[in-house]
Amino acid sequence: MYTMSSQQPIETDIIIIGAGPVGLFTVFEAGLLKLRCHLIDALAQPGGQLTEIYPKKPIYDIPGFPDILAGDLIDNLMKQAEPFKPGFTLGERAESIEAMDDNKFKVTTDKGTVHIAPNIAIAGGLGCFEPRKPPIENLANFENCGVDYIIKDPEKFRNKRVVIAGGGDSALDWTIFLKDVAAEVTIIHRRTQFRGHPDSVQKVMEMDAQKDIQLIVNSEVVQLKGDAESNHLNAVGIATDGTEELNWVECDYFLPLFGLSPKLGPIADWGLNIDKAAIEVNTFDYSTNVPGIYAIGDINTYPGKLKLILCGFHEATLMVQSAFKRIYPNKSNVLKYTTVKGIQGF
Repeated sequence: MYTMSSQQPIETDIIIIGAGPVGLFTVFEAGLLKLRCHLIDALAQPGGQLTEIYPKKPIYDIPGFPDILAGDLIDNLMKQAEPFKPGFTLGERAESIEAMDDNKFKVTTDKGTVHIAPNIAIAGGLGCFEPRKPPIENLANFENCGVDYIIKDPEKFRNKRVVIAGGGDSALDWTIFLKDVAAEVTIIHRRTQFRGHPDSVQKVMEMDAQKDIQLIVNSEVVQLKGDAESNHLNAVGIATDGTEELNWVECDYFLPLFGLSPKLGPIADWGLNIDKAAIEVNTFDYSTNVPGIYAIGDINTYPGKLKLILCGFHEATLMVQSAFKRIYPNKSNVLKYTTVKGIQGF
């Protein structure tokens, strides 16, 4: 299913920059219109952040799935795309975009692989990203020795004492998930109001009331201590509003989950309208200011934008309709339903 790097240009109908969930779903929607897709991603495997950072993180807002692990969602999207035989250039970053004379674009990667298509869909998620780190003086001393910013394998925390810091969905979701994995879970938030989904907030509150976890609010971790011999973290110092003395909580792992800091990387140099590290689009078809280049998923911005996977799916669906018209301006496209024809009918 994967296409290796080639000395010959790779030609297709839509070049998709980013092989995360939105990029993969684009393959399916384009396939229904008999459009070919080729995906480029700097990571070595499809899935974007869901595969690289959150493979075991449960997701609760995918229609038809009360909950599904991020890695399983990617597996399902790959199966959904497979009938349409997409190509992949993995482990290479899209470095430059050049407009050609025949109304097509040339996308060249950092390793020199050339791709040509009349349409480009930028589905790069947050772009290049790195975790937001709290300002703790000796934090770096315990990285990979008790401090983790990303959870790839929850089994690492089996029967361990875990302290989580943060007030968003990631902190809340992992608190709920690790309750049944870790020996102890403590979540610390510097405010009383959370940014996460209200249902997740309610669950965490109930778990605290039942003493399944410990919730500490109006507080933040300001110091770390470790074992002198192993240099592994063994306690965090917590400052609480209104008190001068630190509260020390013994733990095996500290997980500051404050989200990711996005950086557009080469995308910022492609002549697109950018607003606060996101690409401005027209919500009619999620086109950018450059005809033929679209931006879908978390990489784009528009009034009312919600950074949800399901919103990216919607954006991809409308985008491919416009991409079809660019290739076949005189050909009408009648929307067909998979419930009638099935996938093989397209």
